[in-house]
Amino acid sequence: MSNTELAVDAAGNDIASQRTRAIEAFLREARALIAASGEASLDDVAEALVRLGLQGVLFPHEHFPVSAERPAQVYRLAEDLDGGFALYVSTGLPGKAQPPHDHTTWAVIAGIAGEERNVVYRRESTQQPGHDRLVPQRTVDVHAGSVVVLSPTDVHTIELIGDQPGLHLHFYGQALEKLDRRVVFDGKEGGGFRHFAPPREIRHAAISPQALKAALADGEEIAVLDVRETGVFTHRHLLFAASAPLWRLELLIDRLVPRRDTRIVLVDADESLAHQAAGKLVRLGWRNLSVLQGGTDGWAAAGYEIFSGSNVPSKAFGEVIEHRKHTPWVSVDELHERVSRGDPLVVVDSRTPEEFADFSLPFAHNLPGGELVYRIGEIAPDPSTLVVVNCAGRTRSIVGAQTLIDAGIPNPVVSLKDGTMAWLLAGRTLAHGRAAPLPEPGDKALASARTQAADVAARAGVRRIDAAELAAFEAEAGERTVYRFDVRSREEYRAGHLAHWRWAPGGQLVQATDEYLATRRARIVLADWDGVRALTTGAWLAQLGGHEVFVFAPAPNAELVTGAEPVTVQPVRSVARSISVGQAAALLAAGTAQLFDVDRRAPYERRHAAGARFAVPDRLEAIVADLPADATVLLTSPDGVLARIVAAELAQRSGRDVRALVGGTEAWFAAGLPTASGADGVLTGDDDHWFSPYQHADLSQRDTGFREYLAWELGLVEQLEREGETGIRLVTAAS
Repeated sequence: MSNTELAVDAAGNDIASQRTRAIEAFLREARALIAASGEASLDDVAEALVRLGLQGVLFPHEHFPVSAERPAQVYRLAEDLDGGFALYVSTGLPGKAQPPHDHTTWAVIAGIAGEERNVVYRRESTQQPGHDRLVPQRTVDVHAGSVVVLSPTDVHTIELIGDQPGLHLHFYGQALEKLDRRVVFDGKEGGGFRHFAPPREIRHAAISPQALKAALADGEEIAVLDVRETGVFTHRHLLFAASAPLWRLELLIDRLVPRRDTRIVLVDADESLAHQAAGKLVRLGWRNLSVLQGGTDGWAAAGYEIFSGSNVPSKAFGEVIEHRKHTPWVSVDELHERVSRGDPLVVVDSRTPEEFADFSLPFAHNLPGGELVYRIGEIAPDPSTLVVVNCAGRTRSIVGAQTLIDAGIPNPVVSLKDGTMAWLLAGRTLAHGRAAPLPEPGDKALASARTQAADVAARAGVRRIDAAELAAFEAEAGERTVYRFDVRSREEYRAGHLAHWRWAPGGQLVQATDEYLATRRARIVLADWDGVRALTTGAWLAQLGGHEVFVFAPAPNAELVTGAEPVTVQPVRSVARSISVGQAAALLAAGTAQLFDVDRRAPYERRHAAGARFAVPDRLEAIVADLPADATVLLTSPDGVLARIVAAELAQRSGRDVRALVGGTEAWFAAGLPTASGADGVLTGDDDHWFSPYQHADLSQRDTGFREYLAWELGLVEQLEREGETGIRLVTAAS
């Protein structure tokens, strides 16, 4: 690994981040100049581009690699969403040459390294159709400190002379992908010419596996996003990668990586998708991007650990807790015996109310993980009562039990070993459809819970901040990421919460941290409404590591907003065509359309629009290619939002008539149109999401899946040891 990949300046900023800031400064200056004087300002823009190119340390060759197999390459640095201004690095080995061509927009080219000879020609018409004459006008050798400015009608050739690889900045009035009317000539004297397409693949700055491994440990903010579909991701991924599928980025990116200058590394299996995702994010304004060389395959080839499963950092955290703290547990057989005898005990299921309603132990109370310390005093007021914490598998049982132990509640506490999986493997049955309101803590129980929560939070290093400190954090949000979460129940959040604070029930924020935030080393601030739940959640997040965790108590008279958390949808490059559910039903009945559900397989199997098939978005282009050319492609998702995003991109890629259902599947159901259920229409297996063994209809397959899952969880501790430093720091139990 080269020094440039590891180098940081005195402020601790990596080269990619420094480069991003320099590029943004250039773009601001260029926009201002062009807005003031139009193309007459290009000479001034050229001077600014020269200054950027002279910062050669920001453009190391290893970030923009070429090779014998790929001797020339264009790398995207910046590009407007509408295809306006675009900045690229063009790189190549000595001898790289391009025949005479034009751009149909203005272009400014400045050197970083190497020498690029530009011969500029004037184009003259001839009497022979399809043939023009080229007359040489000037020759400009572009190297660091020099520049050439080209008009939309200029024709030029490029050749890298000398023995150095070339790195040159190309700034265009329009993105390359918009320049589909450019012409290339047969030779330097002119002659025949033809239109030529934009580059087949525009790449983005590279980062080696070794450099990424170092970056994850350098103490600076970083987000690693795996852009494959989530189900594919779960089979094989990096430990600290968050799932952010390419076709869902417009919905996910603002939640996962809210600060646009954050250092982001994009990952896939082998770089086949990551550059597409990078292009999309650059256009949306996230420009501090690198792509992992070789993807997950390259990471593995470098000797680094590969993980499988979902929410792995959180689940591994649970296993580390049990391994290091020896969290006590009870087997399902012993629990069954104790319940049968009528022993004084309570069983609390620490999953969400929705999961609890799906299935539960018949005698369990539902108490989500973030609510345990807050409400346990009402369910188990007698300190001699045994508290058993369970979940569907292992993690939330262990974390929940240890939460109560660390808080120092007087009751004996154990986890249920292997949760409801073990209960079913023992041949027992679960209850379905149960629900009950969460018990409100009384004054005495609340006072005790506040003391317990404050103690464990202090031991974990969670710090309280006041309104002034929160305002300071928010003022620094352009330099440091701040995530703000409200960890109360859904009903409490919707009844009134602080504006712009996201909802993340405490137990789930610990159990599935990578679904709520992707930036490591960020600040996390939790709203503390009761002196218990935010502190309890914060204590676990602090021990999980990788972030700074704070709690903030809103003022009693704080201004609140009501309703569900708003979802930010980033703009798409083109507007999708839409269709009402009634019109869609008519097309389906006429046999002139095919409907695809593009969201999640599990809800599709429960109930879907009759005739709909299920497919993950990133396989749709290949699937619709087999449909009749005149067939209309209809897309749906629960509320129609994802369908609209996918429809716009699929139409652009395929050139087909693609339409999104207005209101999505919910509108279809509300209209009383025909529905169906089952998996017959599933075309892409479990590519969309991790497939839970609970979903197997065949009991033998289900039980095999349970055993494999439990063995996988138990093996995570050894995997973490091979991974190296993870940031986990456990506190000691209350004395």
